[in-house]
Amino acid sequence: MRLLAENLSVRRGDDLLFSNVSFALTGGEALVVTGRNGSGKSTLLRTVAGLIRPESGNVTISGDGIESGRRAGEACHYLGHRNAMKQELTVRENLSFWQVWLGNFKGGAGMDLEEAAEAVGLSGITHLPFGYLSAGQQRRFAMAKLLVAHRPVWILDEPTAALDVAADRLFATLVTRHLERGGMVIAATHQPLGLSDTRTLEMKGFAYEEDFTA
Repeated sequence: MRLLAENLSVRRGDDLLFSNVSFALTGGEALVVTGRNGSGKSTLLRTVAGLIRPESGNVTISGDGIESGRRAGEACHYLGHRNAMKQELTVRENLSFWQVWLGNFKGGAGMDLEEAAEAVGLSGITHLPFGYLSAGQQRRFAMAKLLVAHRPVWILDEPTAALDVAADRLFATLVTRHLERGGMVIAATHQPLGLSDTRTLEMKGFAYEEDFTA
């Protein structure tokens, strides 16, 4: 599978936030988006996920069994600054909603809810209301949302917010496994994600720079 972003330009109100951003990813690749605050990192991620319509350009996916020009957003998980979970619902109810609503892309299979909870180190508490949990536990269960429905592209905006060192390592393991299975990752962060062989794209407002880092 291949994700292609071509000549993306996005406005915020009357202001052009960035223009002519292009990149391509294939299975097993990770792209880390960096840049100062306000340079367009989060906006770029939301555009790739299909949550913002670009001023110009497009983001598509291609691969075996995928019709030409298919929008990449259909293949994406998006984990933003907020966890997108209802405080009054139990963890299981929240994860069940996302599992059913998102479904699986192209015949893939997501994890069972309890299996996903175990994968993020929090098995046995999915019966609790989400609002009862600590900030770190809530963030871990937001990561579990990536596991219960199969999506080949993970789009992550400051994914390690509210996580301790152990949870950082756990998250790096989850992402590495996703890449080893042919998935793709696009992440915006100010902190190291513990990944090797990542590509970087530095947003600079109207310009950007892309490179490879170890």
